[in-house]
Amino acid sequence: MRLFGTDGVRGLANRDVTAELALQLGGAAAHVLGASGEFAGHRPRAVVGRDPRASGEFLSAAVAAGLASSGVDVVDLGVLPTPALAHLVGAMDMDLGVMISASHNPMPDNGIKFFARGGFKLPDTVEDEIEKCLGREWELPVGADVGRMRSDTGIAAQQYVEHLVASVGTTPDTRPLEGLRIAVDAANGAASQVGPDALREAGADVVVINASPDGRNINEKAGSTHPEQLQAVVVAAEADFGVAFDGDADRCLAVDHGGALVDGDQILGILARSLHDEGRLPGDTLVVTVMSNLGLLLAMREAGISTVQTGVGDRYVLEEMRAHGYGLGGEQSGHIILSDHATTGDGVLTALHLAARVKSTGRRLADLAGDVPRLPQTLLNVKGVDKARAGDDEGVLTAVANAEALLGETGRVLLRPSGTEPVVRVMVEASTQTQADGVADTLAAVVRDRLAL
Repeated sequence: MRLFGTDGVRGLANRDVTAELALQLGGAAAHVLGASGEFAGHRPRAVVGRDPRASGEFLSAAVAAGLASSGVDVVDLGVLPTPALAHLVGAMDMDLGVMISASHNPMPDNGIKFFARGGFKLPDTVEDEIEKCLGREWELPVGADVGRMRSDTGIAAQQYVEHLVASVGTTPDTRPLEGLRIAVDAANGAASQVGPDALREAGADVVVINASPDGRNINEKAGSTHPEQLQAVVVAAEADFGVAFDGDADRCLAVDHGGALVDGDQILGILARSLHDEGRLPGDTLVVTVMSNLGLLLAMREAGISTVQTGVGDRYVLEEMRAHGYGLGGEQSGHIILSDHATTGDGVLTALHLAARVKSTGRRLADLAGDVPRLPQTLLNVKGVDKARAGDDEGVLTAVANAEALLGETGRVLLRPSGTEPVVRVMVEASTQTQADGVADTLAAVVRDRLAL
């Protein structure tokens, strides 16, 4: 089984993701990138950051030790969002970045993500080479050739905030979010400081909750995976809207003034219209995944915006964007990439640009989200089946064709085999929830019967 998943190495900290593994990964990454010529002609430099999980303290130290023992100079950035680290790899002219985070996962988990020069995630092929090198011995530097380590937990964070607020036109004389009241749920995570700071510097009046990380409370009934508290606070504080980040702030969901959730698909639709209206949406194209709601696709078609669909995972969205020069893409979960300003999903950046659209149009977020209606969606996991036959079993294909004919242009069917389990995911969208549920139940029964192990 491959060690690297779609978003780095992740698992239970100190059980699956250990100090020994972090040390080896740091050394292996330095060795692989050095052998490939990435460090040719200069002494390599890396930045390491983490979210506030308690386990991140020893894991970041271990990764840094692995890098330094292999001759890489390391700058420890402390607690910062994942997109901040990705940005700073480029802004600080680093050869490598390592983020210790398990994103939206519960506190006991942790993970290790690598970023190459420029702030982009490592290709699968490079990750595979790093994995092959784990435990392998090679000659290590000695004396003056070992890497040096230093900390920068203040200046770099401010540099990131300045980058964010400049992206919406903030200057000493211009505060584009002046007059907006925004509630922020920082998930007791990595954006607890920089998230509210960026919105305030852009002029917003900010109401903050869950911004007191203690190493144990990250994502605990807070943030984008638990928006209920934010929904209540937005209404009670009479905020214009609210935003919720996850633990490493690479995603953002929103809540309108009435407490209704605005998901990643709707935020993508709002930002796509904004860029389209300004003539700044390359190819008039939005990149989404196969799991994006059909309502978004229909709304974009009506607005004259094309959509391109990729596999599930923000790295696949980014690959499509980079391959064709697209400027906006993301997922329903709130991973949104604005490639003019970021190399990965950035929750705080998303919040700023969403707020700027609200301010510039003078419309409530609820009205803007209403332009991107969500069709009712049902997702069922059919377990204990031969997922490999999902795409060629005659009975399943016939059932899918019948369902698509029934739904017409107002619905959609997607069968997606799980990448790790004997599970086929059945997703149906329709004009009503009753129809979506009924079609999904029927298809799930066919999959269960035809593909049973």
